[in-house]
Amino acid sequence: MSFIYRAFRWKRFNPTSGCRGQRMACLVISVALACFPALAVGQIKADAEVQNAKDAGAVPDQGQAQSDVSSQGQLILVVGAPGTPEFEEGFLAWSQRWTDVAQQSALSLQTIGLSEGQGGGTDRETLKQALMSSSAEKVAPLWLVLIGHGTYARDIAKFNLRGPDVSAKELNQWLSTAQRPVVIVNCASASGPFVNRLSGPKRIVVTATRSGVEQNYARFGKYFAEAIGSPDSDLDHDGEVSVHEAFLRASSGVRLFYESESRLATEHALIDDNGDGKGTPASMFRGVRPNSKAKDDAALDGAAALRVTLAPAGGRLPFTRQEIADRDSIERELASLRGKTDKLDEPTLDAALLPLLLRLSKIYQAANARAETESDE
Repeated sequence: MSFIYRAFRWKRFNPTSGCRGQRMACLVISVALACFPALAVGQIKADAEVQNAKDAGAVPDQGQAQSDVSSQGQLILVVGAPGTPEFEEGFLAWSQRWTDVAQQSALSLQTIGLSEGQGGGTDRETLKQALMSSSAEKVAPLWLVLIGHGTYARDIAKFNLRGPDVSAKELNQWLSTAQRPVVIVNCASASGPFVNRLSGPKRIVVTATRSGVEQNYARFGKYFAEAIGSPDSDLDHDGEVSVHEAFLRASSGVRLFYESESRLATEHALIDDNGDGKGTPASMFRGVRPNSKAKDDAALDGAAALRVTLAPAGGRLPFTRQEIADRDSIERELASLRGKTDKLDEPTLDAALLPLLLRLSKIYQAANARAETESDE
């Protein structure tokens, strides 16, 4: 049965996947069921029991589940004090790219720093209110994107807003009650310390620099804004761009810029998604997978960031919140199995893999059936 393991290419099956991700899942499941009739019969029986339960009113039908379909998420886009007209022009271009991505992906968008403060308040007060009011959501991710300059002094890293600045410590306090997944992309100079302060469970932190002493103007934001909405960033060819893929492509763009200018690179981006507060540079990945190990043999980042993606709204399957939670749990188990491929023999791996793929297939089948019902209406 090792062909099942080989056929499953460890792609990301995610809530924004269209037909491509679903076809891959169904292909693997179909092959598996064809080779294991007993399992197929058991699955058919289980499906029949579920249908009987629906008929009895014990399980919500597709119409009932539709009201719980998860949204793509929320984007808080913050543009800081530009300092000079040249920087302002660049920051506005980056922010416009993010605005386009939000519209294409049906992200709820709030911008700060592009107009006068609401109610006469400062950008700092507006940002605090926006973050603290977003904590009630538990499933759809919150994206916080900071475009501008940063400073680092007396062991304190700050993002430069119009008016009073905001520190990494303050952002962490304002996000402390959030239970939802949070993606923080700090495109500013001297942003490296934000990794240490903001790292934690359900958080993905991306910074333009690896430390606070890299205080020169950072170009990472330009390349990340381009990467997050570009199909060319889809390294695993699943039809959409993850945070991890955008980070890798943007880091490559920064590297090529400095090489083409024959200049010494003054920025080195980091990504952190495992909560250890250390961060990992793009140089430690080949494709989307780590190609080396940390000095202390600690786990590298990237796995969680590969699961958080953006895609055009029209290409997204209508998963419910519960389906997203179940799917993410399954994919964490699959990722754990992938890390044990050198320790388990093929029969053991196959035996562990097949039930997970069966469960994943059912989730995709339900979402696809819901999508077909919508298209017929």
